[in-house]
Amino acid sequence: MEMTLNQAVKSALDNEMEKNDKIVLIGEDIGKNGGVFRTTEGLYDKYGPKRVIDTPLNESGIVGTAIGMSLYGLKPVVEIQFMDFIFPAFDQIVSDLAKFRYRTGGAYTCPMVIRAPYGGGIKGASYHSQSGETHFVHTSGLKVVVPATPYETKGLLISAIRDEDPVIFFEPKRFYRALKEEVPEEAYTIPIGEAKILEEGSDVTLISYGPMIQTSLEAIEIAKKEGTSVELIDLRTLSPLDSETIIKSVKKTGRAVIAHEAPKTLGMSAEISALIAENCLEYLEAPIQRATGLDTPFPYSLEKEYLPNAKFVLDKIKQTVEYS
Repeated sequence: MEMTLNQAVKSALDNEMEKNDKIVLIGEDIGKNGGVFRTTEGLYDKYGPKRVIDTPLNESGIVGTAIGMSLYGLKPVVEIQFMDFIFPAFDQIVSDLAKFRYRTGGAYTCPMVIRAPYGGGIKGASYHSQSGETHFVHTSGLKVVVPATPYETKGLLISAIRDEDPVIFFEPKRFYRALKEEVPEEAYTIPIGEAKILEEGSDVTLISYGPMIQTSLEAIEIAKKEGTSVELIDLRTLSPLDSETIIKSVKKTGRAVIAHEAPKTLGMSAEISALIAENCLEYLEAPIQRATGLDTPFPYSLEKEYLPNAKFVLDKIKQTVEYS
């Protein structure tokens, strides 16, 4: 059936909760209210307050409680209302959650999922619009997943819930209701750690993820009309990163553009640029280009100027294709 992205989240949670009574949801306003974006709507009535747990406004307490639940055999799925609010729980995540497997020599792990809507596009201003994925990609022991469509959201979220390690799952909130596509009602999985080539091309590789996939597709449609063949890679997972797909594509096209919403400095584009430079230098026909957000707080009134749009991505494509 056709689902929006937030419906795909709820469908994934429902599928897994039906099959596994160890799965509990925990977060602010996720119960009777159904969550700020209604991604848990109806699950409280179906599964009750012991499995859909409303919490106080205390992210460190939420994550700390979920870690304890996980260590005692439950499978918590945490919802942080906005990614921006995850930072009070940062110490719990990077000092405890990410390190249990390592600290115990593999004897213990702490499988759980932390879901959070992230990115701009809803006039959320500086405290409801940030893209902080690289904080967690930099932390060993965490898997970081960023879906782009309803179909991928459901498949990747089910994989995250079934994973034996902690997964940070960022959902592009400006597309919660803006995208709709066919999504199976039954459970299915998409492997964590595998990128997907959305468009085959020969002139330049465009690498992106999350909300910037839709922007990239817009740019590619214009590029096609102008005679440029663009290969688009949707990373889907940022950690572990599918380096093989990136390297293979760039070796084929000889050019690379990386697009993401997060600030440029030390964003994913920096790591991917280094990866390409280390493995594809002799294949490159032009400098690597980056279409990213700015190294500033996320603005309210200038949101459209901050967010990389299709024209900005297209300009970077042209720069690398026309380089000589």
